[in-house]
Amino acid sequence: MPTFTSYDGTELAYHVCGDPAAAADPATPATAATPDLICLPGGPMRNSDYFGDLGGLAASAGRRLILLDPRGTGASAVPADPATYRCDRQVGDVEALRLHLGLERIDLLAHSAGANLAVQYAARWPEHVGRLALITPSVMAAGIGISGELRLQTARLRADEPWFPEAYAALERVVAGEATPENWKAVTPFFHGRWDGAAQRLAAESDGAKNHEAGAAFGAEGAFDPPALREALARFGQPVLVLAGDADLQGPVSVLADFGRLFPRAELAVQPAAGHFPWLDDAKAFTTTVSAFLAD
Repeated sequence: MPTFTSYDGTELAYHVCGDPAAAADPATPATAATPDLICLPGGPMRNSDYFGDLGGLAASAGRRLILLDPRGTGASAVPADPATYRCDRQVGDVEALRLHLGLERIDLLAHSAGANLAVQYAARWPEHVGRLALITPSVMAAGIGISGELRLQTARLRADEPWFPEAYAALERVVAGEATPENWKAVTPFFHGRWDGAAQRLAAESDGAKNHEAGAAFGAEGAFDPPALREALARFGQPVLVLAGDADLQGPVSVLADFGRLFPRAELAVQPAAGHFPWLDDAKAFTTTVSAFLAD
């Protein structure tokens, strides 16, 4: 598995998905016509295994996917200083990866909490970003809140599902701040557009794939400066895709529409019948949307 050394000496790993020849030699540079797509996972602080091949995105987009294991997750080393788990301090990891790959510009795809890292990278090094695809993104770094009522409203779109009564009652406890571990487990179906075998396997693997210590530090005090970030994003002139799932209570469509308006050149795409993992809910719809954005 290929690795590189980040700014503080921590050895980080990434997975390559795409052209078999390129995968065999991860140091092979991307061409100008088909640049690498660096993919940042969510969690926060979850390894990149859950991406799989992002529904076949490498083949659909003609791209080599570079799937980063954040520090302290997957095959990446645990840093000497746990304070470097803080989101703003991981921005240097993305820059170190860009330098390692020998790319002047990178296209970035980020999912969920990973979007907080991606937008901070775009704000700090805008000259090194070509395109930015934010998939069911967290909006924490931008200081955008999501009300409990809006989450409940989004959840009610699933009222016809057989698991809905138990899951909705648990969600009401979560929103009220009274959740038990059992309640958190019971709301899991809401994160998926289809609560089928693939979704259930992903959910079962979720807890063990996260570094919980790192996740707690990810958003620690000082990690985000929303006013400064908003100013920087207003100057970010590169194309941005904000992809929402119409049933995603983690990132309701109206909230992600507001988020997209922070960028001068953002487009909002809403994937029907999708939750928080749209490539799992409908791989063809997901790859068609993202591939078209990357090809423009």
